[in-house]
Amino acid sequence: MVLGLLAVFAAIFYKINVGNSNVSADSIAATIAIGPEAQVISVTQMDGNLVMLIKEGPTQALVYVDPVTGRKIARTDFVAR
Repeated sequence: MVLGLLAVFAAIFYKINVGNSNVSADSIAATIAIGPEAQVISVTQMDGNLVMLIKEGPTQALVYVDPVTGRKIARTDFVAR
């Protein structure tokens, strides 16, 4: 189990250091607006954008955000079928 946790942290550390973002730390938005009942479950960076997994009540969604402006670019809701 310890080796598994070590492998997970090594992978996270690798992903953080390999990122090819052309956004500097000084130009990241100070705030990002989400719904009043929303909870951020996870955040990752993809193609220069932030991708947030949020939970609003019983639903979950992916929200794509411009990291410089904090503006929402797109949203993908998960629905049961």
